[in-house]
This record gives sequence, structure tokens and C-alpha cells, in this order.
Amino acid sequence: MKKFKYPAIVATFGLALAGIAFAQRPETDIDPNRHANLAAAQHHVVEAWVKITEAQQANKDQLGGHAEKAIQLLEQANHELKEAAEYANHHH
Repeated sequence: MKKFKYPAIVATFGLALAGIAFAQRPETDIDPNRHANLAAAQHHVVEAWVKITEAQQANKDQLGGHAEKAIQLLEQANHELKEAAEYANHHH
């Protein structure tokens, strides 16, 4: 049984790293000429997303799921920023 344990661990670790590698970073698609503050906020969201992803890699995803939750919240915040910019575009 022990000889099968090592390949399973390697495969699991590889899949975890692949998930991190394929996670899509949030878009920066707010026009800074129209919405400078929202575009800046979106830029900061992306910076935070990158740092959290780096922390996950450095800690081999051993952060109790909290980093993943933070990434989800950043993605939600990024979406809301885009919605705010689009709302302003259509209601001015």
C-alpha cells in the first residue's frame, strides 16, 4: 500500500498547483478616463488577488480555505466595481 501513497500525494499536489495556475486574475476593464477612482480600485483588487495567489503558492494551499474565500470576495468586488462603472455610464 505504501508504494501507491507517494504518487497519489504528487498527483494531488500537482492538481492543486494547476488550479492556481489556471485561476483567472480579475480583469481591469474600467476606463480610467471616465471613472478614475473605480479604475484605481479595480487595479488594487487585482494587486491583492495576485498577492493572495502568491501566498497560496508559498504556503502550498495550507491557509485553511481563507485565502480562497478572500479571492472569491475580491472577484465579487471587482464585478461590483464594473457594475458601478456601467451604471454610471448609462445613467448620466
